[in-house]
Amino acid sequence: MKDKVIFILGPTAVGKSYFGIKLAQKFGGEIISADSVQIYRGLDIGSAKQLDTHGVVHHAIDILEPEENFSVFEFVEYTKQKIKEITASGKLPIVVGGTGLYIKALTLGYNFGGAEKDDELRSKLERIAEAEGVEKLFEILQSLDPEMAAKIDKFNPVRLVRAIEIASQKGEKQTSEVDIDPLVIAVTKDREKLYADINLRVDQMFEEGLLEEVKGLLARGLTEENQSMRAIGYKEVVTYIKGECSFEEMSNLIKQHTRNYAKRQMTFLRGMDCTFVGANDRAKALEDIEKIVGDFLR
Repeated sequence: MKDKVIFILGPTAVGKSYFGIKLAQKFGGEIISADSVQIYRGLDIGSAKQLDTHGVVHHAIDILEPEENFSVFEFVEYTKQKIKEITASGKLPIVVGGTGLYIKALTLGYNFGGAEKDDELRSKLERIAEAEGVEKLFEILQSLDPEMAAKIDKFNPVRLVRAIEIASQKGEKQTSEVDIDPLVIAVTKDREKLYADINLRVDQMFEEGLLEEVKGLLARGLTEENQSMRAIGYKEVVTYIKGECSFEEMSNLIKQHTRNYAKRQMTFLRGMDCTFVGANDRAKALEDIEKIVGDFLR
């Protein structure tokens, strides 16, 4: 019998953490974060990390130093192990996050494994990206493997480099067995309200000390070349600290990039087998979600 797993998905700033915690409290669950930035220690404010866990056990948060890299394959292996451990302890695994490729790999079995790391090729591709932009990497991938290119985030240099590495070695795009019984709930808001909440969240991040957080990361030797520092909210602040834009321009860029990211997240979710729940009214949304989960568990 496959382990039952709840997925709470949705665009940034929609309230996923709130619903995940409420479900964990009601149904005796533990949360696994599916966020590619919250895995890093020290990247708290810009990733909107849930620092107050309300007594609920959280996994996949603060598990790496910001100098480290973390692949989709590693996330899948880590999460599968945690699902087994949580289920074995009599608890309900609840995966909460917005990193689409992580969710797709878990629920559909797709990952980017199948090829060895090639440091020489990676260095060459990084030089190409620096000289000609990330668009050139996407062109290279398209020429090598159009099918893979059609499925990838063409603005993510880390994933593009890995995909080119696989395509160059003719690595098999592995499909691992999906050995869970997932209930995927996608939380949504009206676009106007969501975008207003995103703008407000960015303003709050600066009030909470985002600028100081990034300065501290740079002081320990991190640069925009690190995977962690390429995240929205961090790369823009680095640009400001380097004197390449004003504070207002930086703030507006973060808001714009976050809104664009939320739009991509919603596009991704529409392509999945999800149960959509509107969250303009948070209390009503929680009631609906609890009923859906209760029916699923019964």
